[in-house]
Amino acid sequence: MAGIFGPRMGLDMVRTKQLKLQLARGLCMLVASVCFVMGLRYVPVGEATAVVFLSPIVVTWYAGRVLKEKINTGQWIAVIIGLLGVLIIVRPGSALFTPAILLPLATSISMAIFQILTRRLLESDHIVSTNFVTSLICTVLMSLVVGHFWQTPTIGDFILVLVSGSLAMIGHMLLTYSYRYASIVTLAPFSYAQIVFAAIVAFLFFGHMPDGMTLAGMGVIILSGVCLIWWQRK
Repeated sequence: MAGIFGPRMGLDMVRTKQLKLQLARGLCMLVASVCFVMGLRYVPVGEATAVVFLSPIVVTWYAGRVLKEKINTGQWIAVIIGLLGVLIIVRPGSALFTPAILLPLATSISMAIFQILTRRLLESDHIVSTNFVTSLICTVLMSLVVGHFWQTPTIGDFILVLVSGSLAMIGHMLLTYSYRYASIVTLAPFSYAQIVFAAIVAFLFFGHMPDGMTLAGMGVIILSGVCLIWWQRK
């Protein structure tokens, strides 16, 4: 980001009118990232991603109660259907229902707060500076502990890190731009498509095929997103 935007923006990349919110946003991204990666050691990527999508429920509640955005009954029904889909996947009492499932759950809550803070910060701060400051906070904090876990990356590892970082930057920039043109409740259901991609990635790269109940739960979550989009267009 410094290489792409630095020559044009200079110090404007780190200027903010809401430093406390920027720090909170950076911490939310750090918690979400660390918990999700740790969770992948114990929970398959498809199922972990599905649990993360509890965040639209938190976002919808906050948008209605705090931001005073209009939320109709249909939208609430849709997010509740999404919650049922997550419960089908996790299945309390099943092998997947272990303390490790709390890690993607923590990611879900952190991402919900992250999205809410993003919307608040766009009222005063530049889109590029908002994303750069978040990345800077995460980089500084993780640099303090990386020495305890350091493994020298191979060229292949370095390329993967470079690609994933670039994709993350593009994704976050697009997500932040979208909040300028639509409410967080309107945008929340579009993220459900990630569940499908996560399941595909889990199969192609890790050979994990979700069982019938997991596929059913994913289908219910996607259905809730489709319903939410349909109700919003009415």
